[in-house]
Amino acid sequence: MEKNSKQRHTIGVLVENQPGVLSRVAGLFSGRGFNIECLTVAVTHEPGLSRITLVTTGDEHILEQIVKQLNKLINVIKVYDFREIDFVDREMALIKVRAEPATRAEVLRISDIFRAKVVDVSPHFYTIEVTGNETKIGAILELLSQIGIVELARTGKAALARAKKH
Repeated sequence: MEKNSKQRHTIGVLVENQPGVLSRVAGLFSGRGFNIECLTVAVTHEPGLSRITLVTTGDEHILEQIVKQLNKLINVIKVYDFREIDFVDREMALIKVRAEPATRAEVLRISDIFRAKVVDVSPHFYTIEVTGNETKIGAILELLSQIGIVELARTGKAALARAKKH
C-alpha cells in the first residue's frame, strides 16, 4: 500500500461522556482537511463512557498524526486504529420502499434474502430494517433502488476489535 494513497479508515475512540468531547474529536479531523464520512456515538456498558466510531478517507501520514493527537486529548481513554487490528463492524438501515401490488412479493423476497425485517406497512410502502456490514447494506440498496426507494436512514458504522484467538 502506498504511504500517500487515500483510503477509507475506521477509527474507534473510547471517551469520557462529557460536553465538548465530540466537538474536539471532530475538530481534529476538520482542522486537517479530513471529512468524517460516518459518525456514531453512544454510551457504553461502563457508566460515564461513550464510544465514538468514525469513518474517514485520507492520506495515511495525516491519519497517523490525527490518531496521535486523539490519544493526547484529555477525555480520550483509548483509540482503536482499525487499520492495525481485525474488527467486526455493522450498521443498520431503515429503507422506505414502494410496495405497490405488483412489487410487494419482490420486496419481501429481497428482504428475506438479506434477512431484513419489514417493520412498517402502508398501502403503498414498506419500511425495511436491515443490519450488516457496508457491503450488505449497499447490495440491498442497489436491488431495492430498482423498485423505488422513497426514503433512507442509516445509523453509520459501529465497530469493535475482534477478540484475540489463543
